[in-house]
Amino acid sequence: KQFTSHKDPMLKKRDDFEDILEERRTSSDLRYALRCYTPVLYKGVTPCKTSVLKSMVLQSDQLHYVINQVSKESGRAADDVREEASAILEEMAHSLQLSTVRFFAFMLSKVFKTLFRSICVNEEGIQRLQQAIQEHPVVLLPSHRSYMDFLLMSYILYTYDVALPVIAAGMDFMGMKFVGEMLRMSGAFFIRRSFGGDKLYWSVFSEYVKTMLKNGYAPVEFFLEGTRSRTSKSLTPKLGLLNIVMDPFLKGEVFDVNVVPVSISYERILEESLYARELLGVPKPKESTSGLFKARKVLSEDYGSIHVYFGQPVSVRSLAEGRVNRCQFNLVPRHIPRRPSEEIQSFVNDSAYRLVRAQEENMVLKPWVLLASLLLQNHHQNRAAGQKPGMALDELTTQAVWLRDVSRQYGAFLHWPDHTSPSEVVSSGLSLHRALVRVCEGRVQLAVEQGVYLFEFLAVVVLSCASYRNQMLHVFVRPALLASAIHIASSNQKQEVFNSFSFLRNMFSSEFILCPGATVQDFEEACYLLVKTGVLQVTQQEVLVTERGHRTLAFLTSMLDPFLQGYQVVCRFLCEEDTETLTEKQFIPAVRKFIVNHLLAGRLRYAEVLSSDLQKNALAALQRLGAVRKIKGYVGFHHPCVPGWLD
Repeated sequence: KQFTSHKDPMLKKRDDFEDILEERRTSSDLRYALRCYTPVLYKGVTPCKTSVLKSMVLQSDQLHYVINQVSKESGRAADDVREEASAILEEMAHSLQLSTVRFFAFMLSKVFKTLFRSICVNEEGIQRLQQAIQEHPVVLLPSHRSYMDFLLMSYILYTYDVALPVIAAGMDFMGMKFVGEMLRMSGAFFIRRSFGGDKLYWSVFSEYVKTMLKNGYAPVEFFLEGTRSRTSKSLTPKLGLLNIVMDPFLKGEVFDVNVVPVSISYERILEESLYARELLGVPKPKESTSGLFKARKVLSEDYGSIHVYFGQPVSVRSLAEGRVNRCQFNLVPRHIPRRPSEEIQSFVNDSAYRLVRAQEENMVLKPWVLLASLLLQNHHQNRAAGQKPGMALDELTTQAVWLRDVSRQYGAFLHWPDHTSPSEVVSSGLSLHRALVRVCEGRVQLAVEQGVYLFEFLAVVVLSCASYRNQMLHVFVRPALLASAIHIASSNQKQEVFNSFSFLRNMFSSEFILCPGATVQDFEEACYLLVKTGVLQVTQQEVLVTERGHRTLAFLTSMLDPFLQGYQVVCRFLCEEDTETLTEKQFIPAVRKFIVNHLLAGRLRYAEVLSSDLQKNALAALQRLGAVRKIKGYVGFHHPCVPGWLD
């Protein structure tokens, strides 16, 4: 199947996809697991034994320097510090064994065939990756929406005879009896969630990653977002590991590093209701082997298809060209650790945003994503107007076809079966997600009991649907910001609209992936898309809405409205409640209680504002804009000013 992006000025051919489960359904899984596996490594190096890798790390100049430094600062004997470094490395290091990989290959084949209809991979992306691995050290950056992601990545690479990656994993997995060690033997290395100011830990960790990378023993894989996104929106990238993997190039220790963004799109996410409950304050279950076995019941469910898109390898050398002066690294011996300069920090941050955007642009959207958006908007409109819940099935189908065409015009990578009627496509999406929607007497509505306002259940269903709607936010966020700016601007003067756009974009820069310093480009991109699709006319002085543009603008503003209301209610909470001595830990439960009261009283329209993710982002935005201040001495909040758009 060939997918095409409709982005101007040039139509770009999307890669073909192949379903890797197709062959698994007709041939022996045991033969597949035991087949000859001979991946080609960087410059033909041979795989390195774990013991050799550990010894290289412990003997490195940088680690020697830090051990001596820590010894002087703490008054401990250097041998004691060296032993501690060795223990850290022992706890951290992977011990990749082909026998364990084969066991996982066999087991995952069985599981994946049960859970998923297909796992579609772009083969051209795999070929590009194979080539990249032979030329330069490679870093794999998959999107992170499910626990399944890193197992899926290794399974795909094993299937295509590509070198298996070593994968950064959180310490919580290491605590899982038996499973933790199995993951270690399939390539996981374990790192603490935070290091604080632990110089020794940071040094062991960074040296371990850089040693693997510089020598090309295996591709290094980690999640740029740091953790799974519970909302299906891309999270603000974490820069620690990206700094480490770029360091060998910046110091001239390797000619280049290839970074490969990978986009993993699930038609139905395994943790769907779990995520919604976490966002509502239900604690995340602790990772445990018994919990894994209790989760067996998911095997009886249908989770649709997965699309995995391996993006173009991005050369760090080409990213740095004209941006970074590498001569600065010649002034200090390489083995002496130093904080990255402002220039380097800015370069790594910009690169991280570009890489997350590359992940977003290659996310394959399924028809259900469009349906979830339309059903949510309809649900909110009906509740606000006191109308009968739901919408007619044929009306939903008509609107879905309209939104399909609009999203394609905006460059969405949409998987809409071409040779199937729209009504069949819509029915298939509704059937797969029957836990969230109900079709009754030709009407479709969210799966909430009639006559009984089961508040938590409604919130879980709404937040689950919102997570699917969020999958396409990257396509619409810039036009939606412009649509909302037009709505709140006091006139149709272009400068006035731009000022409103700029304020909203700044306010939501923790909420969406908006590249730093790109306000003007984002405004121009939004104008271009809305003019191209006949929604706006933009002159030197004015931004005018066309007659046919009102429908699109209404859809776009409705898409952003839940976020606006979420930020407004956080402002209202800070103004109306006694928050002077509120700690950060108390903030989310307190604001949630405030929101629940307002929702039950009918003063709020959107149950999405219950999302703790949205509340945290709103607080971060208000702190960044100076409307809220963290008071030192105790972690509390003071609000000297709250933006006037609250009303």
